[in-house]
Formats: sequence, structure tokens, C-alpha cells
Amino acid sequence: MLKNKKYMLLFDDGIKERLDFIIKYLNKEAVFENGSVVSIDKTNLHYVEPHRMSIKNHLFLFFNYDNSVKKRN
Repeated sequence: MLKNKKYMLLFDDGIKERLDFIIKYLNKEAVFENGSVVSIDKTNLHYVEPHRMSIKNHLFLFFNYDNSVKKRN
């Protein structure tokens, strides 16, 4: 059976600052979760889970060094 190894990614400072500014401007509260890199044992396969920000019922996904933010319904 293959096992996964998960390594936590840290937020890029620029992204975190911009999102904090927007949240304060909108007078909302958000919950942030770090993304991660998952590597599958005995293979050369890796995938990146995006960082997550949730505001009430809305979930936003984003990656470091990418200017786009995706909204999940």
C-alpha cells in the first residue's frame, strides 16, 4: 500500500498582506489554512494543495506567486 507524505507550504508574505488588507477593508473575518505538497511514496508523483481562505460560506483557493484567486462554490 502506498503512503502519502504531506509537507506544509507557508504563505507568501505579499499575498497574505494583500488579503489581510482586503478583509479589513470589507470589515469581514477570515480563516486561513496553509496549503501543502503531497508526495506519493515509491513514485515520482507530487501534487500541490492550494492555500485556503474561508469567509462565512465562501471558500477561496490560491497559490504562492500567482495573482489569481479561485472561488469554490
